[in-house]
Amino acid sequence: MANILYLVHRLPYPPNKGDKVRSWHLLKHLLMQHRVFLGTFIDDPEDEPHIAYLRSLCADLHVARLDPRFARLRSLNGLLGGDPLTLRYYRDAALQHWVDGVCQQHAIDAAVIFSSAMAQYVEGMNRLPILIDFVDVDSAKWTQYAPNHRWPMSALYRREGEFLLAYEREMAMRAARSFFVTEAEVALFTALAPECSLRVEAVCNGVDADYFSPDPARASPFAADELPVVFTGAMDYWPNVDAVSWFAREVLPGLRQRQPRVRFFIVGRSPTAEVQALAGEHVVVTGTVPDVRPYLQHAAVVVAPLRVARGIQNKILEAMAMARPVIASSECAAVVDAVCEPAEGKAPELISASSAADFIAAIDALLATPDRATAIGEAARARVVARYSWEAHLSRIDPYLPSPGKPSPP
Repeated sequence: MANILYLVHRLPYPPNKGDKVRSWHLLKHLLMQHRVFLGTFIDDPEDEPHIAYLRSLCADLHVARLDPRFARLRSLNGLLGGDPLTLRYYRDAALQHWVDGVCQQHAIDAAVIFSSAMAQYVEGMNRLPILIDFVDVDSAKWTQYAPNHRWPMSALYRREGEFLLAYEREMAMRAARSFFVTEAEVALFTALAPECSLRVEAVCNGVDADYFSPDPARASPFAADELPVVFTGAMDYWPNVDAVSWFAREVLPGLRQRQPRVRFFIVGRSPTAEVQALAGEHVVVTGTVPDVRPYLQHAAVVVAPLRVARGIQNKILEAMAMARPVIASSECAAVVDAVCEPAEGKAPELISASSAADFIAAIDALLATPDRATAIGEAARARVVARYSWEAHLSRIDPYLPSPGKPSPP
């Protein structure tokens, strides 16, 4: 049993948003064979009651409180120092002191870093083997944001993309191994950082198909006379905000001309003012719900119309596991290992759409043929069960971790 320092940019429990799902399952995987010293941030007061549970699992735990308003102001100091703003956003003296103390007081065998922002806490520890789960190429995300915003934010996003990429390259060369969520993200990063091509690999997301499974006893949250089209996700995350705003504006009116009983349900925590403004007779904004599974199980169709997306979307895998037909933007569908085209005698497992017209036609077709929608949902669940086990994917990091009788990775 090795001593592992695990640094995560957001409290990894409860697993109620995409990054926390992955960081939580990675924590569970590490705990199966190692003692884990967890350092993390908390940016949502609703997560406070869960700190005690994480403390009971770990050898030690440090939770730094992060107020997003002050963190944004602090990050702007990076403009003067030439740092990526992301690093300043997640810089905390008390957390650094805790990391230094843990490494001095305990025989830490390796550090596992979740997201590039947390690598700053082990920068000077050259003898400590580190593994970095970048998840996505975050620098590319900022660069991708830029054209969708006006100046000065467009310039700020371009700068962040450039500076953060330089930092990602530096830390990937420092790490024993780095990971991304898909082969496409690996290919993108190695194109941007060719010197890192032999030091990175993909570790795909998974889904808990036992938890996300249909239950005949699970009650529907929808009215009997409506056709619910559902989107799930954290609704203070800009790509999600952009996705539902675009869908409500470009897809929903045309869809309702064909299917007047359709209502669009936006299910997720912390809806921004822009998202709340979408609520009306034909759009429901739920905010936080105690359990997302009833909304998925009883949806007529689940949509993932993200126009700015990095990596694989947990929301897609979870809806597929719930045996619902999912229509995703082509960017999101392309990275899921699923059949998107019908074959003779077989239903597709996921439907890809590239435009508003594609979404309208695909949703209308599924609502008009419920048996086909059911068949697609069943095929989707079968794909998830067969292909997307968390343990199967996360075991790929084990060769790079110390174990009894095996030296630490170089």
